Amino acid sequence: QVMLVESGGGLVQPGGSLRVSCAASGTIIRVFAMRWYRQTPGSQRELVATVSSIGTTTYADSVKGRFTISRDNAKNTVDLQMNDLRPEDTAVYYCNADVAVVHGAIKDYWGQGTQVTVSS
Repeated sequence: QVMLVESGGGLVQPGGSLRVSCAASGTIIRVFAMRWYRQTPGSQRELVATVSSIGTTTYADSVKGRFTISRDNAKNTVDLQMNDLRPEDTAVYYCNADVAVVHGAIKDYWGQGTQVTVSS
């Protein structure tokens, strides 16, 4: 019913910038909160940033001042602009959203993930 597709991951040097994007598609009535998580091998998935449907944002302490989450409600997209990247930001980044679908309840959907690697 709903797909979240991420794009924009890749390899970047420490101190560099990268932007990851996510687009939601399907039988969508409304998208509520949208989030970015990240995960490294052997670790739990970590919440990086959240943006509400009205644009309120929250960030993990580890990324405050470096990452910016934004959304386009008309296009059902969410972006994560990552600046001053550090090796410890290396992870698979996942998009997550709470979506109301046609003839259904509000459900939690995940993208497939995009790899971000910060290395010299």
